[in-house]
Amino acid sequence: QVQLVESGGGLVPAGGSLRLSCVVSGRRLSSYAMGWFRQAPGKGREFVASISWSDSKTDYADSVKGRFTISRDGAKNTVNLQMNSLKLEDTAVYYCAAGIDPAHYYGLDYWGKGTLVTVSS
Repeated sequence: QVQLVESGGGLVPAGGSLRLSCVVSGRRLSSYAMGWFRQAPGKGREFVASISWSDSKTDYADSVKGRFTISRDGAKNTVNLQMNSLKLEDTAVYYCAAGIDPAHYYGLDYWGKGTLVTVSS
């Protein structure tokens, strides 16, 4: 049984940084890409960033390019999201997911339960 568990969320002032982590357990998902998504209050879930296990190819939403960095640690089966220069509009629950093509919401077979990020003014 595959489990994705996020951590690292919290309260941070605007302009600050946070690092989210997603630990994958159960089995290796080498044929998948890993993605981060977020859902702000009253809004739908949106793609944030993704990375391929096989070649570390990354993809980012325009709203986070240059501020967020996704990375993976194969030895620890972990995917991280470094978030810098946080803005109020980054406030959301952040979810980790594994799928065929997270950037296009395709084949998203596994999800974590999310971690809350709140950016304060």
